[in-house]
Amino acid sequence: MHSFLQTVPARAALACLAVAGIAASVPGQVSHAAPRVAKLPTTTAAAAVAATRAVPVPSSPAAVRSMMKFETVRWGGKPVRTLDDASRLMLARAAAEKAGLREVGLSYRDVYGVIEAETSWIARTGASKDGTPNLGLAQLEPRTARGLGVDDPADPVESVFAAAMYMRQGAEWASGRIGKLKSDPALYAAKLREGVSVHYNLSIKGRNKWNGLNTAQLPVETQRHIRNAVAGAQEAAALERQLAA
Repeated sequence: MHSFLQTVPARAALACLAVAGIAASVPGQVSHAAPRVAKLPTTTAAAAVAATRAVPVPSSPAAVRSMMKFETVRWGGKPVRTLDDASRLMLARAAAEKAGLREVGLSYRDVYGVIEAETSWIARTGASKDGTPNLGLAQLEPRTARGLGVDDPADPVESVFAAAMYMRQGAEWASGRIGKLKSDPALYAAKLREGVSVHYNLSIKGRNKWNGLNTAQLPVETQRHIRNAVAGAQEAAALERQLAA
């Protein structure tokens, strides 16, 4: 979770759309190119907008699992199975709802963005700088996963639900460090999201160096996470429009 951060939105058109908006969202930071996920022929249901907008958000992990659909993409030259677009949005919405992210100023698009920043929705095992494994879609360290009640980090529902809970903790932590910025709602919202990435990406010692105004001094991996999470949230919005068209 602290160092395995090499990706931005994978779909070519949506990636261009997202990266184009990063400069306005995160002033002074440079966009980061990423590997492209190539889709193979698939029969997945792009029409599953009902799972993302037209019906209530599933209220339980079991309900989410029953509605998820998968597709095959090419990653690193190999075919891998991953959630289709509508299922990603549905899962992000359900996780955000369960974690109560609206109460702390976040949305399901932020959940989508963090998972995009961590893995581009391709589950894998990474490692922190100290060698601690980072697991699944959310790249949770084993101790963090246990603390969030995760039994199987490889399960996409458990992983994303836990990520949303961890993001809530991050938003609450960040709010305490940037409270003085509340007089500027737009700046506060941007810094709150920066803080979520800082909390998600760094150790306690590392994150406590951040004060909301010194983002440029953060490790390059953390700055990349911030950019990629912003781009991922923009991708979520673009996907939703695309599926609703």
